[in-house]
Amino acid sequence: MKFGRSWLPAHIFAWLYMVLLVVPLYYLLVSAFKTNDQIFGSPFSLPTSLSTANFTESFSSAHLGPAILNSMLVTVLALALTLVLAIPAAFAIARAEGRLGALVERVFSLGFLIPTFAALFPTFLLAAATGLFHTRAFMVLFLPATAMPLSVVILVQFMRTIPREMEEAARMDGASTFAVLRHVYTPMCMPGIATILLLNFLTFWNEYLYSLVIIGPDPDLRTVQVALPTLKSLTGTDYGILTAGTVLTLVPVWVVYTVLQKRMQQALVSGAVKM
Repeated sequence: MKFGRSWLPAHIFAWLYMVLLVVPLYYLLVSAFKTNDQIFGSPFSLPTSLSTANFTESFSSAHLGPAILNSMLVTVLALALTLVLAIPAAFAIARAEGRLGALVERVFSLGFLIPTFAALFPTFLLAAATGLFHTRAFMVLFLPATAMPLSVVILVQFMRTIPREMEEAARMDGASTFAVLRHVYTPMCMPGIATILLLNFLTFWNEYLYSLVIIGPDPDLRTVQVALPTLKSLTGTDYGILTAGTVLTLVPVWVVYTVLQKRMQQALVSGAVKM
């Protein structure tokens, strides 16, 4: 009983945190089915009808179809390139002995110190110099560079927990370095890989500033985060349509989180056990 009372503040804060998350989400969902008058008159009431008119209007007005496809293309290719670069880099650092490996790891960690907006102008000049300005290809190449510090640091910690005896056993069976990485380290680091996939997906999908500057507002090339603000108007914004468009952009995020959440929970639990 004493132990239960000691945990009461934690339970209270947990419920309060849940309310802080659920209330805005509920407001967003019900507003997607309302008009402006209903949103401002009774913001938290249930909608009078479940008409999909707001969703249809937001999808067509902001050209969300091509924008979602562009975001998916950029995000998926950038995630694939991130894994191709981060997994071998983390493998090399985790197996390295001596000061050189520690130095390289610290160099990757320095990436956390660079603010996002600080690299905007040099990135703009680089895109112009390479002839990739106003293209999705540059974002596919640029986004993995921003994700490498976090991805490498997380994967290094996972790979260091793998016993060296497993690698030695694979070597005795004639496995090459690539085979050891593919068949030993990568499968055992799947929770860590799922974690960086989820975190980087959220970052890449929600990226706005660089997509606006580099890709631009072209309806055929722009991403969903650049297309969504076009639903706002200086003369009067229909917030029902705007919230409906926002809900549509959250669907891929929900799908990816549903697929990867178990792996990420395994990563968190394994990290807690190791500590």
